Amino acid sequence: ANRELAAARLDLERGRARLRQAGLRPNPTLDFEHTTGRLTGSPDERETSVGMALPIEVGGRRQHRIDVATAELAVIEAEIANRERQLAREVLAAYVDAIAAIRELETTDRLHQLDDQMAQVVRTRVDEKDAPPLELSLLLTEVARLDARRALIRGRVDAALITIGQLIGAPQERVTLRSTPAPLDMGPIPTTVEAAVAMALEQRADVTVARLSEQAAKAGVRLARADAWPDVTVSAAYRTNRGLSELPNPLAAVPDTDQVVAFGASVGLPFFNKNQGARAEAAIAVRQARLRRELTEQTVRAEVASAFRRAEAAQSALTLFEQGVLGRSDDNIRIMRAAYELGEFRITDVITEQRRVLEAQQEYTAALAERYRALVDLRAAIGA
Repeated sequence: ANRELAAARLDLERGRARLRQAGLRPNPTLDFEHTTGRLTGSPDERETSVGMALPIEVGGRRQHRIDVATAELAVIEAEIANRERQLAREVLAAYVDAIAAIRELETTDRLHQLDDQMAQVVRTRVDEKDAPPLELSLLLTEVARLDARRALIRGRVDAALITIGQLIGAPQERVTLRSTPAPLDMGPIPTTVEAAVAMALEQRADVTVARLSEQAAKAGVRLARADAWPDVTVSAAYRTNRGLSELPNPLAAVPDTDQVVAFGASVGLPFFNKNQGARAEAAIAVRQARLRRELTEQTVRAEVASAFRRAEAAQSALTLFEQGVLGRSDDNIRIMRAAYELGEFRITDVITEQRRVLEAQQEYTAALAERYRALVDLRAAIGA
């Protein structure tokens, strides 16, 4: 339903129309001519000619036109496949952004609920003169800060959902995402950079576009050479000529009618125009397509290697967070809250530790999102 992709797919219909046009033969020409001497004082002199001329395509010109149109059609098909690959990547990237923002919002909501519960404890202690009013003020400031943060994160969630709706062709609909405890299933990926690069060069659509464009350019060279052949036209005509027979005595002249059939052929003489410019341009187009193919292959190698390294680094960061940060942070804040209720810590200590927990969760969410973005980019880079 993506409008841009739908418009791109119409190029396929245009390519098919060009292919159909390339296979058509040139039309014959019907010639009719009537000559009369009425206006020049010879009313009995008149001539009528009816003929037909047919251009002949030499040098395999028609077949070369078909080859060029076929190659261009293959390029269009590959370009559409490449646009589909890019669109899938954009949708998945927007999806990851939305999931990351939703996860961050859930973390903030959980801390907000804990702060609300903590505020009741602090308020009770203040009422009992067991804590100064400043502690309640500090905690309420922290709650207000979390409220502001929640508002910003909700804006990010809404923006990501709007982006998804625009990409999937439903800009007027409200997109919703179902929460799931399971990680995003990204499917299998190659285990080494070399395998990933080999897969990308084999199946990625923009590499196919570059290679097919080079083949189309070579077909254009062959067509330019065929267009250098001279134009050949064969013709046939039927003529009638009516006049007066030439006799010694003009007063005895009698009408005379001649009927003839003529055949002929015309061949262009390539003295000046040998299609030199078109042939040179076609040769340059081949070199240009070759350079673009080589650049595309280099870009693919770089994109695959970059995404692969990013995925590895993000996975290492996730392992460190899961093994040594998240669990300890949750334990620390739980212990400090309990200790505060027993009067062993100040509220500022609890707030400081809570901010550490929030930062750790944010960094973990960022690492998680980076891991999935890298996987999305890696799968897009290898054309999966």
